[in-house]
Amino acid sequence: MQDYRIVVINPGSTSTKIGVFHNEKPIFDRTIRYDASVLNQYKTIYDQYEFRKQSILQALDEEGINLSKISAVCGRGGLLRPIKGGTYAVNDMMLQDLKDGYAGHHASNLGGILAYEIASGLNIPSYIVDPVVVDELDDIARISGFALIERKSIFHALNQKAVARKVAKQMGRKYEDLSLIVTHMGGGITVGVHKNGKVIDVNNGLHGDGPFSPERAGTVPVGDLVKLCFSGRYYREEIMKMIVGQGGLVGYLETSDAQRVEALANKGDEKAKLVYEAMAYQVAKEIGAASAVLAGKADAIILTGGLAHSKTFVANIVKRVNWIADVIVSPGEDELQALAEGALRVLSGEEEAKEYPGKEIRTTIF
Repeated sequence: MQDYRIVVINPGSTSTKIGVFHNEKPIFDRTIRYDASVLNQYKTIYDQYEFRKQSILQALDEEGINLSKISAVCGRGGLLRPIKGGTYAVNDMMLQDLKDGYAGHHASNLGGILAYEIASGLNIPSYIVDPVVVDELDDIARISGFALIERKSIFHALNQKAVARKVAKQMGRKYEDLSLIVTHMGGGITVGVHKNGKVIDVNNGLHGDGPFSPERAGTVPVGDLVKLCFSGRYYREEIMKMIVGQGGLVGYLETSDAQRVEALANKGDEKAKLVYEAMAYQVAKEIGAASAVLAGKADAIILTGGLAHSKTFVANIVKRVNWIADVIVSPGEDELQALAEGALRVLSGEEEAKEYPGKEIRTTIF
């Protein structure tokens, strides 16, 4: 393989993670942190891009990175139109959608913008890889049971697909030839059904679907939620915060720190023990449902994300699902590595870069 150097960029709300890779090997990484008061001076997230760009270039310069040797720049994909998984070349339409917040405004929208701005100055290509809006659902998976609402695909696509490829390689198989159930367990929890290289079903890990998580409520009884919404006690924004951000562990125990909750449970806190076990219980239920999509024929179940570091949490899941298939634990998430590998697949000719937005994805069936 030819030698390639790739700069990767993953913007967060108050930080930007950057890295430089020589092919798939990391040679430098840094987390650039920003004071919230500085970022608050900018009216929109998009307005931050020049400030963040300069901080990235400064960090690369301080590390002595020779930009003339860089082959490509790859950024975290943001809230775009629903697209198939893969590596996409940044184009004008993508930049406009990221700037306008086509599907919402989030710091990750800056990933593609920053990649393009830095790459264009070096006359090299810029990419994004597997954003959260990756949509490869089978039509049957879109049916919610309520005709006015369709199920949506919003999940940890970057990490899920990266760890699925990693496990496939370890198994000596191609990702496109396997049927996998991949569970990302972090601030949000998503369980994806990967079949022949596509995620044909997955819970919407953002807006009330699937297991509850450290910060999100997951699926809740709809009738009771409707009553709460019309009780006159809460504004819409308050309800949404209780579903996303203040749901799950936060709602029950006033903390999203799973390690702290586990420590409380180990010290005899019965409420913490029950809620922590219930979260694992719901994850196992979702994996069981995912196995039904594959008619029980899963090649492996993969547990990944930050919560996969907890042996207790993992054990509570494994004991309920290991009859379905072998469970492979791959803790944490290395998003910079996943971005570099996505760009490398294109640079090396293993894949072709996709054009955004590609073929239109049908989001309304009837």
